[in-house]
Amino acid sequence: MNKLINISQLAELLNLIDIKKKKPNNHILRYWEKEFKQIRPLIIKKRRYYSEKQINTVKLIKFLLKDKGMTINGVKKVLESKINSLDDYNSNSLKADYYKAKIKLKSNDILNKIKKIKKYGKKNTH
Repeated sequence: MNKLINISQLAELLNLIDIKKKKPNNHILRYWEKEFKQIRPLIIKKRRYYSEKQINTVKLIKFLLKDKGMTINGVKKVLESKINSLDDYNSNSLKADYYKAKIKLKSNDILNKIKKIKKYGKKNTH
């Protein structure tokens, strides 16, 4: 079974944090749920839980809205179009931009870990 995360964990993962209160902005995710039919968390005892597939969908929505400056209607069209399927994948697509940004973040994380290992040795990398 896939690991589920709650709404606060997802907000933190996406860096949707209220700077002053230092608390997750869960209301943004609840709003996106109303706008995008692709986001349907599992609700257990009135708490929202997101699967890995849901998390990836929300990450894509955030990327298109925040990084690409698209409107909600624009993002809806992207999610509903074939641009979102692997068959229609091309290097100029918005999804390609999303994956490039995702790979860049992961690469930077790996490079930072390598630098720590080189500097402190394997035992002190935490």
